[in-house]
Amino acid sequence: MTIGVDDDESAFSGLHNGKGLEESWLRICARLKDEVGEVEYRTWLTKIALGPVDDDEITLLLPTRFLRDWVRSQYGDRLSDLWHQEVPFLRRVELQVARAGDPVAPTPPASRPSAQPPVEDSPPARAPAPDSRSDLVTALDSRFTFDTFVVGKPNEFAYACARRVAEKPSSAGFNPLFLYGGVGLGKTHLMHAIGAELLKTGQVSVAYMSAEKFMYRFIAAIRSQSTIEFKEQLRSVDVLMIDDLQFLIGKDNTQEEFFHTFNALVDAGRQIVVSADKSPSDLSGLEDRLRTRLGCGMVADIHATTFELRISILESKAATSGVVVPAKVLEFLAHKITSNVRELEGALNRLIAHANLFGRPVTLEATQDVLHDILKAHDRRVTIEEIQKKVAEHWNIRLTDMSSARRARNVARPRQVAMYLAKQLTSRSLPEIGRKFGNRDHTTVMHAVSRVSELMERDAAFAEDVELLRRMLES
Repeated sequence: MTIGVDDDESAFSGLHNGKGLEESWLRICARLKDEVGEVEYRTWLTKIALGPVDDDEITLLLPTRFLRDWVRSQYGDRLSDLWHQEVPFLRRVELQVARAGDPVAPTPPASRPSAQPPVEDSPPARAPAPDSRSDLVTALDSRFTFDTFVVGKPNEFAYACARRVAEKPSSAGFNPLFLYGGVGLGKTHLMHAIGAELLKTGQVSVAYMSAEKFMYRFIAAIRSQSTIEFKEQLRSVDVLMIDDLQFLIGKDNTQEEFFHTFNALVDAGRQIVVSADKSPSDLSGLEDRLRTRLGCGMVADIHATTFELRISILESKAATSGVVVPAKVLEFLAHKITSNVRELEGALNRLIAHANLFGRPVTLEATQDVLHDILKAHDRRVTIEEIQKKVAEHWNIRLTDMSSARRARNVARPRQVAMYLAKQLTSRSLPEIGRKFGNRDHTTVMHAVSRVSELMERDAAFAEDVELLRRMLES
């Protein structure tokens, strides 16, 4: 039978005025508990309460904004589905932060219609703690090993440090090991590789997790009254690896817990490996004492990739794919996708999948067609004018010096760097670049590119300056 609008309103009114709505909520809670498990249910979902009903909209209330946002992102769609199964004519299920005076019907603690009522004056039920460290640890990715990591100048120091830790954890000067660099440059790959190498021995316990997971597990331990177990589990490992530490910025309580875990492990001679997008000194928002401890071991930067390293990565991936990828296609990708190795590999994987699915050879024309969306996103190239302005600001010279005839070293060197970056970051030809620098000849640009490359190999500080400028221009 088709339900009309009036029938809908009548049915919903009956649910709202009687016990129907509470009974529906009880059944939903029971299903959620079965789906997510006892610990997760008690941690995140028992604080949800039924709020006011407005026409065909149900409001669920939570005590804090953090909990509201977490439940909305992790369980929002499932809550809507379950409510629509109970009350098909519902238009919307809304999650809000409870305010004083809001009428609420609390979530049943047992989440089952047949549950026994709690005994009066009994202590609050304590959720079982995780059974083992595996509940706290993210599985290592078997693809990320030292053998599959392509080494080049931008990452060779970080690679060597990671190898040293994998061979001799807790070595003097290498604890903690702090890896930092931009997105998709290989930090996570090296951490997984360290873990994989250590686990080969079978004598070392390794815990790897993201900083975000560390925080959520810590919060879950607080809510389930199992913080002692949480601390003991983490502090009993031989090697602790925390990825993307910048996520803890602004989370003071979690920083506090990580600091104490850090100290306990280092004092016990255990190895810590941490990664972030910036060096410890640049992670503003972390407590000073934590930044100091993070910087007291080995700090290794993974620079932005060079053209040569990108080519090596693509050649390595293509060699194991079983598909012939012409050199001109690899060069094209290495020129077009410069800032993120993950995206570079993803583009190649898409090309290879396309070739396998349709039985067509990989060509430059096919590459431009298959990857049109990725290439379009990278078409927003920096301009030579932007490069000149940024370089002039960095070395505190006048913008007009970029095209002037002045040959003083303090002017000529920044001008050469600007030419080098123009060659690396734009698709302009050498003559076009020369014209933007006071109508200079293309051979002048070639000399500048060669000279800057040589200086970067010999002078680490100069190379750091150039890479910093590149990152600023590409961001």
